[in-house]
Amino acid sequence: MSRRVVRQSKFRHVFGQAAKADQAYEDIRVSKVTWDSSFCAVNPKFLAIIVEAGGGGAFIVLPLAKTGRVDKNYPLVTGHTAPVLDIDWCPHNDNVIASASDDTTVMVWQIPDYTPVRNITEPIITLEGHSKRVGILSWHPTARNVLLSAGGDNVIIIWNVGTGEVLLSLDDMHPDVIHSVCWNSNGSLLATTCKDKTLRIVDPRKGQVVAERFAAHEGMRPMRAVFTRQGHIFTTGFTRMSQRELGLWDPNNFEEPVALQEMDTSNGVLLPFYDADSSIVYLCGKGDSSIRYFEITDEPPFVHYLNTFSSKEPQRGMGFMPKRGLDVSKCEIARFYKLHERKCEPIIMTVPRKSDLFQDDLYPDTPGPEPALEADEWLSGQDAEPVLISLREGYVPPKHRELRVTKRNILDVRPPSGPRRSQSASDAPLSQHTLETLLEEIKALRERVQAQEQRITALENMLCELVDGTD
Repeated sequence: MSRRVVRQSKFRHVFGQAAKADQAYEDIRVSKVTWDSSFCAVNPKFLAIIVEAGGGGAFIVLPLAKTGRVDKNYPLVTGHTAPVLDIDWCPHNDNVIASASDDTTVMVWQIPDYTPVRNITEPIITLEGHSKRVGILSWHPTARNVLLSAGGDNVIIIWNVGTGEVLLSLDDMHPDVIHSVCWNSNGSLLATTCKDKTLRIVDPRKGQVVAERFAAHEGMRPMRAVFTRQGHIFTTGFTRMSQRELGLWDPNNFEEPVALQEMDTSNGVLLPFYDADSSIVYLCGKGDSSIRYFEITDEPPFVHYLNTFSSKEPQRGMGFMPKRGLDVSKCEIARFYKLHERKCEPIIMTVPRKSDLFQDDLYPDTPGPEPALEADEWLSGQDAEPVLISLREGYVPPKHRELRVTKRNILDVRPPSGPRRSQSASDAPLSQHTLETLLEEIKALRERVQAQEQRITALENMLCELVDGTD
């Protein structure tokens, strides 16, 4: 009797390939801060990387197309007074990014489509509520302007960025440092891991821990957790003997793991990047030189090893492109941005297919840039799945999106000082500060153009003199 030995899966032959040298981003001084975040955030328009900076914290934002050597004077986003520890792009506006820092603050920035002349130093809003370093950021997947931050004070704060208000503060759930926080697909629950070795499922609006598991991984080193599309929790951690381990858990039955696999012996924390469309999880260890990937299914052993992408250089961090930023014409199902010491290198994951036609089975409809809920609706108890888009025609990111100013939305103007502004003032499309900044930038650009023209004239004169001399 014959039996099928090889498991059938369209992702069995997924392979990784580093982009060509001219597609990398060179001469970037990647941050050396000791912190287990990815140090890199990417969306269909921009690449952001936390960098070394004297006298505070900074990150660099590059248009995706600006590959090659980065000028050492390229403008940075500076404003924090201590190192930046985490950055995260808003899923509903490709021009808005949040940064968290050792200086206890969270800042939200609007990034212009043009390259700024000088450093961006003025955030749209500064969120102050933590008493210690803020090391974790995560935007709500479906509600507009809702941002989560977690700090060294063991507190999780959920903010309405559009008003600067604290929506929720979860300050008595975690007795020790929080290692990771992840939303589920509709943003109704959180999965958190903590130094006390407990994996928790939290309902943030009720302020309750709805399920928990102590020592999901028995080692003392940090654990990570992400929700899967089946509602399970995928975790990475360490055994008591310091071997790296991965686990799959059902929150309705935390007694026994759905799957538990030992991997290797290494100190680097495994950062899981989960793609819900394909149900593939990619594991990137800090200090590793490989990316291992697994498919999660309903069939035993539930977590199926697919392959490993290996390279020579260890990774300092990793960015993970949202699905709408991929090239569907090349059957690309994931793209990573690997941080080296002085550069960032794209790594492309592809499913080999002979046909050039759009592959429906690889690209189901995926979350788009439109939010499904307003912040107040989510806070009042409503839930909604992400608004999906088709990638059949490819995704073209919109031009610079200034967020519309509503009566309580200040994402595209400076926050008001003192009492709230009148309706007429909040309806103004640009603040006085924004106008002054734009005029200043235009003036500086004109001066640069003038200087370049003078330089060109001088060079032309020198050329003429040389030509005359040879005659």
